Amino acid sequence: MGALLAAHAGIAAASGCAIAVSSRDLAEALGRSEASVPVHLKIDTGMGRFGCAPEEAPALAQFIDESPGTKLAGTWTHFAKAESDDAMTRRQFEVFLDTIARFEVGPGMRHACNSAGARLHPDFALDGVRCGISIYGCEWPGTRPALSLRAMVTHLKTVAKGATVGYGSLWRAEGTARVATVAIGYADGVSRARAGKGDVLVRGRRAPLIGMVSMDAITLDVTDVSGVEVGDTATLIGRDGDEAITVEESAEWSSTISYEVLTSLGPRVERRYQE
Repeated sequence: MGALLAAHAGIAAASGCAIAVSSRDLAEALGRSEASVPVHLKIDTGMGRFGCAPEEAPALAQFIDESPGTKLAGTWTHFAKAESDDAMTRRQFEVFLDTIARFEVGPGMRHACNSAGARLHPDFALDGVRCGISIYGCEWPGTRPALSLRAMVTHLKTVAKGATVGYGSLWRAEGTARVATVAIGYADGVSRARAGKGDVLVRGRRAPLIGMVSMDAITLDVTDVSGVEVGDTATLIGRDGDEAITVEESAEWSSTISYEVLTSLGPRVERRYQE
């Protein structure tokens, strides 16, 4: 464990990255590093996930600052309900400031706001904010979505009334139907909870997702979308013509939140970046 920590510490020091610390044990281990490791001390003000207790923070901050292998580059906390509980968020912020005020060493960069905190409590920005979901253009009014998710139609067929599609035969054709298979599945981040739920855009039209989501494929009813061909683009998130599917819609169909949809996209999904 010590060798692993030393390796991480060396990488952090060389790259200029900082390591988050929530405990004395980790601070002591990093303090033995040969390199000077920048550390951001986390204080638990109510999130209850990581972070040292407020009463422990001043001594821990001083230990980090005085250890030969570490330097206190920042101090931070995280809001639990910034999007929905103003009173709790303010209490957390006050605890954070009160705790830092008792430090006998400089706290370094002070940061508390996540995306919701930065948007709803800009007066809590301090020295920096940690925006996550908002950098995708989500959950911040006035922003444009920064991500689209598209795949290719790889197969087309016409099925007769009564035919079924996919594992478990979940979907049954009520009449003659045109079915498109699209090369994306739960291995790529399309939740199995999407089975038979929601739409995908093809040729600027909404086509219902039918049947079970497979590991590598989904199926669409494109009966009402004229001219669909193998090689066409299917848009799961984003705009096609006058129609658009938002991350929030996709999340609702998957019974989850938009951030899980975004962070579930697998490594097989090719990333293309545009300015």
